Amino acid sequence: MVVAGCALLVAGLAPAAAPGAAGGPAPAAVGAVAARAAVDREGPAGRLHGQRVRWGPCARREVPAGMRCGTVEVPLDHADPAKGTIRVAVARIPATDPARRIGSLLLNFGGPGAQGVAGLAADARDFAGLGERYDLVSFDPRGVGHSAPVSCAGSQDTAGEADDAAAQLAALRAVVRRCELASGPVLPYVGTVHVARDMDLLRRALGDAKLHYLGFSYGTRLGAAYAALFPRTTGRMVLDGVDTLGEPLSEQALVTARGQQRALDHFLTWCTHRPGCVYGTNARTAGERVDALIARLDREPLVGGDGSYVTGQDAVASIGSALYARGSWPALADALALAERRSDPVGLLQLGGPTDPAEDGEPDAGEPAPGTGPGSVPADNAAAALAAVNCADDPDRSAAGASPAAVQRELAELRPAFLQASKVFGPRQLRTVLSCYGRPPGTDFLRRIDHPGAPRMLLVGTRGDPATPYEWTEETARRLGSAVVLDHKGDGHTGYDASACVRAYAHRFLVDGRLPNGTRSCPAGE
Repeated sequence: MVVAGCALLVAGLAPAAAPGAAGGPAPAAVGAVAARAAVDREGPAGRLHGQRVRWGPCARREVPAGMRCGTVEVPLDHADPAKGTIRVAVARIPATDPARRIGSLLLNFGGPGAQGVAGLAADARDFAGLGERYDLVSFDPRGVGHSAPVSCAGSQDTAGEADDAAAQLAALRAVVRRCELASGPVLPYVGTVHVARDMDLLRRALGDAKLHYLGFSYGTRLGAAYAALFPRTTGRMVLDGVDTLGEPLSEQALVTARGQQRALDHFLTWCTHRPGCVYGTNARTAGERVDALIARLDREPLVGGDGSYVTGQDAVASIGSALYARGSWPALADALALAERRSDPVGLLQLGGPTDPAEDGEPDAGEPAPGTGPGSVPADNAAAALAAVNCADDPDRSAAGASPAAVQRELAELRPAFLQASKVFGPRQLRTVLSCYGRPPGTDFLRRIDHPGAPRMLLVGTRGDPATPYEWTEETARRLGSAVVLDHKGDGHTGYDASACVRAYAHRFLVDGRLPNGTRSCPAGE
C-alpha cells in the first residue's frame, strides 16, 4: 500500500537509539515511529509521492501478453491534498528487450474522454517497435473510464432548443446540474492541468526519473502542459496531431471548421480524379453539390427501407468521420454515391459518427476497474468527459449567467464567419460555442504557456488533418520554444499510423534520442 512504500523511503532518516536501552523502543519500532512522523509532516502529498504501482491481472477479457494493470492514488485537488484522493487506472506492457530497456513510455491516445487502458489493450501492436526498449504504459485520465468517471446521466444534446435562446440556456443548465449530481466530487477537478499533475505522480510511481511520452490529438495538450509544469522531469516527448493551447472554444471551433472543410476539399479533389465519382471531374462544383446535399437532407432526411434515416447533420457527422483516415475515403465516395443516385442512407449510416476516441463507445465499459472492486463506466462517460475537460480548459467562455438576448446576439455575430469557413461543418461547430454555458469558469494556465524551458521535443502536424489543423502545430511550437516541427504533407488525423516517415522520425527520437534542428517534412503516402 501507499504508506508502506513511503515508510521504506524515509525509515533511514530515523535517529538511532541505543540497542537495549531501558524502557526504550526496539530499533525497528523507532524506525516505524520516525517514518510515520515524516509522513505526517509531509502531509498527503508526501505520502503519495512515495507510492509504487502494484501490478496485477487486468479486468478486461482480452489483453496483450504480459499486460498488467493497477492504480495510482492522486489528490482530488492538487492545490489542497487534504480534500481526499481518487484512484487512476493504469496499465503496462513490459519492454520485450529488458537488457536494453530505457524506461517507461507513457501513451495518450486522444480525447478528452478516451480510455488509455482500453486503448493500450487494443493498439499495443502499433507500438511494438517502441515496446522493445520501453515499458508501454497508458492510463485512464481522471474523470475517464475507470478513473472516477464523470457522467451526465443521459444525453447532453440540446439541439432541439437551438432556435430559442432562453430554452437553450435552460436546457444547458439542466444538463450541467445532471452532470454535477451524477459525477460526484471529481467533476470540479477534471481538466488538463490536474491530469498533467497526475502524470507526474504516475512517473514517480513507475520509478522513472524522466517522463518519456507519446501523445496524440488531445494527448498533445496534456504533453505540453506537463512540459510547462515539470520541465526538469520532461524526457523524450513526441506530440502528434497538435492541439491548440491558448484559443477559447469559439476560436477553436472556427479553426476546426476550416480544417474540416480543407480535409473535405482534399477528399473531393481525390474523388473527382477517380473514375465514377458521383460528383464528376470538377472539384469546385463537387463542393457545391455536397453543400446542396446537406441542405436538402436538413429539409428532408433520407429514409431507408428499414425505417432508418439520415438528416443533414447526421450526414455531416458521417463525412467528418470518414475524413479522419484516408483509408476511409473509398467508403465515403460510395456512401455519397448511394445517397445522391439512389436516395439510400445505408452508406452514410455505416460510416457512423466522428471517429475521435472521445466519442467512441467502449465495448468493455461494464467491467470493473483493476484493483478497485465492482464498478462500471457510464455509457455517456466519453461525451461527459469531453465537455467537462474542454470547458475546464477554456478561459474565455461567456459567463454562466449570460442572458438569452446576449447569447442570441453572440450566435448571430459569429454565424457568418462559421458559414464562410464551411457551409457543411460551420453550423455544427457553431453549436459548440454554447457547450460550456452554466459551467464554472475555466483556467487560463494553457494560455500562459510560453517558452517553458522544457527540453527539445518533436511536434508532428498533418496538412490535411480535419481535427487538429496544421496551424496549431506551428503555434504550439512557437509557444513551447523548444520544439522541432515535422510537417507531414498527408491527410487524416495524426501522422504516426499513416506514415512510415513520421514513425521513423518518432522512433529515432524516442529510442535513440536523435532529433534534427529546424522543420523537417514527410511527403504524403510515405
